[in-house]
Amino acid sequence: MDNAKVGSGIMASEKLNWGRMFTIAGAFIAFLIGSGFATGQEVLQYFSAYGFKGILGVIVVFILFLYVGIDFSVVGNKYKFKNGNEIYKYYCGNIIGSFYDYFSIAFIYMSFIVMIGGAGATINQQYGLPVEVGGILMGILAAGTVIFGLGKIVDVIGKIGPAIVVLTVFLGLSAIFGNPGGLSSGNAAVSDLNILKASSNWFYAASSYVGFCMLWLAGFMASMGAASESKKETVMGTFLGALGFSLALAIIALGILANIEEVAGSMVPSLILAGNISPVLALIFSFIVVAGIYTTAVPLLWQVIARFAEEKTTKFRTLTIVLAAVGVFIGLKVPFDRLVNIIYVINGYVGILLLAFMVVKTLRNRLGKEA
Repeated sequence: MDNAKVGSGIMASEKLNWGRMFTIAGAFIAFLIGSGFATGQEVLQYFSAYGFKGILGVIVVFILFLYVGIDFSVVGNKYKFKNGNEIYKYYCGNIIGSFYDYFSIAFIYMSFIVMIGGAGATINQQYGLPVEVGGILMGILAAGTVIFGLGKIVDVIGKIGPAIVVLTVFLGLSAIFGNPGGLSSGNAAVSDLNILKASSNWFYAASSYVGFCMLWLAGFMASMGAASESKKETVMGTFLGALGFSLALAIIALGILANIEEVAGSMVPSLILAGNISPVLALIFSFIVVAGIYTTAVPLLWQVIARFAEEKTTKFRTLTIVLAAVGVFIGLKVPFDRLVNIIYVINGYVGILLLAFMVVKTLRNRLGKEA
């Protein structure tokens, strides 16, 4: 009888909280959504531009996301870092770890610049207004939110993340089923089209994609792992998040490929896919994309400013205005597709180096245990 009670107690303790796992999965997915994914521009450059081989790239992304996501969260759960960015020193040592710590802040600011470009391109393509209108408006909204702390607005609009994923998947499926023959013809046409690509081949592109995403995920997943009471729930949540995001990635990549000749020169491919279904849907999706960019741009800008100044101080407000203005200036000087290609690709290769450090650390830990 006692043994039965003990056994049932063990089983109870091993029960997983599916709500918590889906929360982790949702956070993983939402964190990876930015102007590049929502507009379809990064999907075009990193996956669709390589035809069917781009889907092989998505599989590589899924496998690598599983490894880095789970490792980040498990290490965070084990060491309970006070600052998630401390994970860089765990993998790379103090000197190189400090480099990654500061480089990640620089990358976050560069990502804010990409958000400005994405807002300008979306407003321009949907409404025919100059890119300056969307870019400047996004800069003002982001800076104003950071300065005045309109947190509740960000929280409310932040719920738009799942809506972007659902609508993007819907766009992808509609594009595929609406033109199934376009997949084979698109695969044959990609080599002849003048499409901006992330790399010379699909494997390097997929690796670079994971590389720049890692610089976003490292501190975030380490902090999530540290806050989690269950390692199993964190691991399963990360698995579901990587799977869900990769499936969405594959669907929208195929949807763009099926219409590759139509979207090849577009700054915002997703709007073209939406417009093919309905002009009203394109209008709605443009609002969702801009809202999604806003909720991404605000925390990106805040993280950079908060690193160098305390909130509600003159220095904090001044830095916010200056860095927002500089971001808007650069974001409007360089076309959006170029911003994605330059910033994400360069940072992607720095991220790949971090992946190498992770693999070495993992192997050393395994060999140490075996010894």
